[in-house]
Amino acid sequence: MRRVLLLGATGLVGGELMKLLLSDESIDRVRVIARRPTGEHHPKLQPLILSDLIEMERKEHLDVFAVDQIFCALGTTIRKAGSQEKFRGVDHDLPLMAARLGVAQGAHHYLLVSALGASNRSRVFYNRVKGELEENLTALHYPSLTIARPSLLLGPRPEHRLGEEIAKRLGWLTPPKYRPIEALAVARALLEAARADLPGVHIFENRDMREQDKLRQTVA
Repeated sequence: MRRVLLLGATGLVGGELMKLLLSDESIDRVRVIARRPTGEHHPKLQPLILSDLIEMERKEHLDVFAVDQIFCALGTTIRKAGSQEKFRGVDHDLPLMAARLGVAQGAHHYLLVSALGASNRSRVFYNRVKGELEENLTALHYPSLTIARPSLLLGPRPEHRLGEEIAKRLGWLTPPKYRPIEALAVARALLEAARADLPGVHIFENRDMREQDKLRQTVA
């Protein structure tokens, strides 16, 4: 039986992941660190609500990181964050902090939702931050590191996004590598990687996750 920790449970991929983790019979504890309640109630669920996630490094919270696997689906946009600096804080600093705390407490597998095009050499700030995070996580030498690089995420959001609506209608015109992907497909890919628990660094590109999900639905 595994103990897992999830960050970003109130987001699109994180919300799907939480449901999958709670229903997985091989997991007996799902710890969640979030800024607000998830609205989910389950015997396995152990939430830690912090007004500022940077507080997770406080001594009294370190035991939360004593798990087998950590799933990180934290993410925002520069518009929501308000500045590039604040965006970096959410999409780079917090995930890296969680990874460091986890490895110090014995976690052996870190699973991250990154982004298509992530590269520390990218000219695009968003992709460069994601790439720098991937590089820094690799340097922590987790026995297992899984990175998912989705394109535009599709799924139920509380707010209307015009770009997402356009992508839904015109996604078939986009090259397969860049086509939008359902958040549930990303969550399923990470769950399967956690079950396999293979050593080393494994990167799931957008196209691969889409194809895997199609195959999964065909078999079902």
